[in-house]
Amino acid sequence: MLTKTRVRCGELYEPSGPESDVVSFLQESMGPSKDICQIGEQVKRVAPTSLTVLICGETGTGKEVVANALHHTSPYNTGPFVPLDCGSISPTLLESELFGHEKGSFTGADRTKVGKFEKAAGGTLFLDEISNLPLKLQPMLLRALQEKQIFRVGGTQPIAVNARLIVASNDDLPALVLAKTFRRDLYYRLNEFCIALPNLCDRKEDIEYLANRFLGVANKEMNKSVTLSGSALQVLFSYAWPGNVRELRNAI
Repeated sequence: MLTKTRVRCGELYEPSGPESDVVSFLQESMGPSKDICQIGEQVKRVAPTSLTVLICGETGTGKEVVANALHHTSPYNTGPFVPLDCGSISPTLLESELFGHEKGSFTGADRTKVGKFEKAAGGTLFLDEISNLPLKLQPMLLRALQEKQIFRVGGTQPIAVNARLIVASNDDLPALVLAKTFRRDLYYRLNEFCIALPNLCDRKEDIEYLANRFLGVANKEMNKSVTLSGSALQVLFSYAWPGNVRELRNAI
């Protein structure tokens, strides 16, 4: 059985049944192409494990959708799914967001704060845009993964953590390793299993399906009955879609 919820790129169908449903879930959400089917098979293979998964792909390709699929078809699905965009938070605040802080540990810390690692206990921590993680925090994340414990900012007692980690990036992490802006040892630790998402322009068979799906949602929300003509579809097929599925949805 599949249940619906909403995400930024449109409707997301969260699998609540057996692992075998994940392929149809991803094809319903992302498109019926062979590429998406293969991604579903990769999710089925890695979901039952505790491996850290790196999801690579350009913006708008569906990295959070795949991360949700991994969580909901894994042994961690009884715990929370906790997302954190590493690029949307100031580097000076990111350590506290990840690991939490103790009361009085810095100016303005008037109470103890639980970080994302603790909030994801028994579930999945999803770190999006991991390439934005400052160099200062990279060894802290590596230590947390290796020792399965963290220290809050200003804390002296280790806190055990048992969340499964999934990370995503639209940057070329190996290139960042060569540029010495991303630690090599952390990259290897995060890349225990990699799922690479193709661009929408490389799976054109999904364009018509997704366009009609988004159009159906828009028609319902706006009380319209718009359809796509053959010439309109040709325009969609001929465009490069640098923003991928997110851009297609906004265009519709």
